[in-house]
Amino acid sequence: MKKITKLGLSALCGSLATISVANAGSIDVTGSAHLTWTSLGGETTGNPAGMKSNLSFIGSGELDGGQTFALTIAHTDQSTFSASEIALTTNNIGKLTLSNGNGGGLGSYDDTMPTAWEESWDTGLAAAPDKIGGVGSTMHLNWISPTVGEKGTKLVLAYTPQNDGSTPTDKTSGGGSHLGKGFDAVLDLRPEAKLNLILGYSVTEQPHPENSNELNGNYRFHGNKEEALVALKYKLGPFSLGGQYSAEDLKTTRYEGQAEAADYYINNAWGIALNINDGLSVSYGEHRSNKVFTQANTGGTSREPQNKWTPKSKQQVKSTQVGYTIGGVTLKYADSSSTNHGYSEGKDRRGQTLSIGIAF
Repeated sequence: MKKITKLGLSALCGSLATISVANAGSIDVTGSAHLTWTSLGGETTGNPAGMKSNLSFIGSGELDGGQTFALTIAHTDQSTFSASEIALTTNNIGKLTLSNGNGGGLGSYDDTMPTAWEESWDTGLAAAPDKIGGVGSTMHLNWISPTVGEKGTKLVLAYTPQNDGSTPTDKTSGGGSHLGKGFDAVLDLRPEAKLNLILGYSVTEQPHPENSNELNGNYRFHGNKEEALVALKYKLGPFSLGGQYSAEDLKTTRYEGQAEAADYYINNAWGIALNINDGLSVSYGEHRSNKVFTQANTGGTSREPQNKWTPKSKQQVKSTQVGYTIGGVTLKYADSSSTNHGYSEGKDRRGQTLSIGIAF
């Protein structure tokens, strides 16, 4: 961590100062660089060499009474800035965060499986399966309760006035969308214990056929969008094992003659990891996602769903990973495969990715 400046806020304490700060604030910079080599079997991929650069600017300070605040701005992989958040950590009511698309709520738990490196689907295959997100990708307010007990049980709540994926800047607002208010709730039970249970739910308003004529493209909706998660993880010494189920119900109704639309997704994942020593770890994980399509409403302009669906083959991703850390350098390797890649039946992909990471 590099401290680049310190603001002498205490110098303002004089005849014109009306607000006092217990300690001066500071701005710190952390970052990492990753070099990768990706090979996809049997495919022409062009240049296999890649890189990723991450920088985080963190402004922090302390208020009277020991409460702290922080501003985090993330600069990720050639982006001007990818996300930011303002957080207030209080003494007795938990942590409040205004997040500009920096995850949070249910989105922070989209894949909680143990791994030596990345999620099984995020190792260079570009598998991009459906994942629950709640309000995490939209400007939202996130609250994390104070922990309960010695094992860290906590409640996470998140809210956004419009869950449309927008991240408005100063004195602006998000664009129009058929999606309305979104609310997430996650109960993370005993995350520091051997056995950890996570339960999550999200609901986002969208126009119902019975109370709105609003049309999104060629589709109507027969209810609010809902997402849910249940995950169970177990730790025993150097071993970690976990499994989770999640679902995203889009409540889509398709008009007759229009292209089929995804109505809901059902996902499951599991993983196992072993920390061989302080520097070396290995893992294996799988992620399956079933994309289910709604059929056309034979009534044409009728607002009622037909309640018949056409299931597609599951996309399945498998990944074996190894991670090794020495000092500030990490070496990581993944051998991954995807069946019915991109929900396209019969399309398979396999690849290997090697990464060298440097933290500073």
